[in-house]
Amino acid sequence: MAAQFTEKQGQYLAFIYAYTKLHRRPPAEADMQAYFEVTPPSVHRMVVELELRGLIRRQPGQARSIQLLVEPEALPVLR
Repeated sequence: MAAQFTEKQGQYLAFIYAYTKLHRRPPAEADMQAYFEVTPPSVHRMVVELELRGLIRRQPGQARSIQLLVEPEALPVLR
């Protein structure tokens, strides 16, 4: 089954996976902002879109609660 996300979404998902493996906790939106060199609203829109597409799950009102719902094998290489 082919991955159901765009190239850019795949990079965010790969970052979430790599960051979580390295730091043993999910990234904050500020971590993604720094890595991708984008504005806070851009990161927030992407996180909301990933959640709407069922690629991640978050706990409302809880910081660093992103849970990846995509198998690591389906993720692209992080650039």
